[in-house]
Amino acid sequence: MNKTNKLTVPDLISIGVFTALYFVLVTIATAFCALISGCVYTLLVVKLQKFGGISVMGIVMGLFFMISGHFIISFAANIVMGIVADCVAKVGKYKSKKWIILSYVLFSYGLFGPVIPMWFMKDAYVANLVARGKDAVYIAELFANINMVTFVLAVVATLICALVGGWFGMKMIKKHFVKAGIV
Repeated sequence: MNKTNKLTVPDLISIGVFTALYFVLVTIATAFCALISGCVYTLLVVKLQKFGGISVMGIVMGLFFMISGHFIISFAANIVMGIVADCVAKVGKYKSKKWIILSYVLFSYGLFGPVIPMWFMKDAYVANLVARGKDAVYIAELFANINMVTFVLAVVATLICALVGGWFGMKMIKKHFVKAGIV
């Protein structure tokens, strides 16, 4: 059990490890990240039980997207959703299954930052792709299915994947990590 509510150096190291794992999962399976990253997220929340861990993870993910050439909205979305998710998990004292899962759902929407411009800032997104050396064929194929229907589908798919991923993460904590003494 944590004796202080402030983040310590070991807490920051733990956050770094969990963020690295989360980043690897995002890189491997971007489209299904919310489905497969629930274990990492819920383990961080249940193990740390302090405000700031989720926020720091959101900041680091946002920095990665910004540094890798995405719009500033990528950074902002991850920061905002990280802080909101941290606040939601705090409501349940970082122990309530329903608040942790809701927190995870909200955090998962931070990953919309890099793709939101495709739907709502198309001209700027295309200009960014051209500046990065992408040709017209690539751009046309990329935008072939970008419309409000695919946006709604992406929002709903993220919701479903995050709910299942968060639920699965909580099950794994109870089944494996508590027994192993990790949390």
